[in-house]
Amino acid sequence: QVQLVESGGGLVQAGGSLRLSCVASGRSLSRSGMGWFRQAPGEEREFVAGISSDGGTYYGDSVKGRFTISRDDAKNAVYLQMNVLKPEDTGVYYCAIRNIVYASGNPYDYTYWGQGTQVTVSS
Repeated sequence: QVQLVESGGGLVQAGGSLRLSCVASGRSLSRSGMGWFRQAPGEEREFVAGISSDGGTYYGDSVKGRFTISRDDAKNAVYLQMNVLKPEDTGVYYCAIRNIVYASGNPYDYTYWGQGTQVTVSS
């Protein structure tokens, strides 16, 4: 059974940084596209960043230049470094994996999801 466990969320002031981690068990991530999504109360799930198995990265427009996604296949993990955080970055952050090597910005393309980690940015 595939499980994804996120960690690293918390409360931070605007301008601060957080690093989210997502560790997978039950399958190797080496040939999986992976993504980070977020969801604020009353909002739809939003694409944040994705990374393909070859290391190609993709970002949502609102986080470009501030967030960095990376992966460590040896640790079966994906990370999201978030800098210059803004109050509008607040939400529950989810990691997700696909059954193919490419990442995608469409949440329906992902098969497995973590339980989410809360990120709150105060102004």
